Amino acid sequence: MKAFTYARASSAAEAAQALTDHPDAKFIAGGTNLIDLMKLQIETPTHLVDVNALELDAIEPIEDGGLRIGALVRNTDLAADARVRKDYPLLTRALVAGASGQLRNKATTAGNLLQRTRCPYFYDTNQACNKRLPGSGCAAAEGFNRQLAIVGASPACIATHPSDMAVAMRALDAKVETVKPDGQTRVIALDQLYRAPGTTPHLETTLERGELITAVTLPKPAGGKQVYHKVRDRASYAFALISVAAIVQPDGTGAVALGGVAYKPWRDPAADAQMPNGAKAVVDTLLAGAKTTEHNAFKLPLVERTLGAILAEARA
Repeated sequence: MKAFTYARASSAAEAAQALTDHPDAKFIAGGTNLIDLMKLQIETPTHLVDVNALELDAIEPIEDGGLRIGALVRNTDLAADARVRKDYPLLTRALVAGASGQLRNKATTAGNLLQRTRCPYFYDTNQACNKRLPGSGCAAAEGFNRQLAIVGASPACIATHPSDMAVAMRALDAKVETVKPDGQTRVIALDQLYRAPGTTPHLETTLERGELITAVTLPKPAGGKQVYHKVRDRASYAFALISVAAIVQPDGTGAVALGGVAYKPWRDPAADAQMPNGAKAVVDTLLAGAKTTEHNAFKLPLVERTLGAILAEARA
């Protein structure tokens, strides 16, 4: 790990300004992803801005009947919150499916959304990776890419987003609140937070330099049967090969988001509209144009079977 300086911010504006003043600075909260990347010298910030003192750890109702989740709410606390368990059980299920208990005790809501890919070629500094080193190539494209993307990828990058929580958030139509260094605030739909890899996979979000996530909001409860199924290589503490977050209403309508298939939680309103027609109709629309390899072609039937199981569970 390379040497760095450290400061604890006392306000969101101060934290955002610190990143403007230090071109190589990074925010740190739980640090469950960033510290690992620093140890491997994949991330080499010269200055860390600790945001843990910003009092962004509240979960509170909002006027439209929804819920506002502070950026620093720990994953364990969010999963256990009585309102989340009652009104957004999909979110609790996804959180509990992610990482170990120890990691959930430290990981934060905003950090979870911004964690970086677990593509093995990203973590191996001896391999070419356009996300880690722009212009170096993508060793994953012709390598062992069993875990990697089948939709939304580009010749420059086929990495997937690793978050379980984000998949549930996408199905629930979450939005992200931010503050910029000049004090301006904005709201970003979760779907608009992530950038497609294109030719610049190292640019992963639409956040501006120094822009800090302060909260995530959920709309009023959607009701229905809410299910999160995660398929992985072992029973615990593994990232998803694929995951399916679904909200199924009594009349068969609903919403579906996928994890483990793209650079972001993958959802399409046109696919949601196919919910009453069954899993195949949904997947045919949601994964239209998918490009698979010999290693990850299994994801297409696996998504359909997993969604089929969810729809059967919802009807039971």
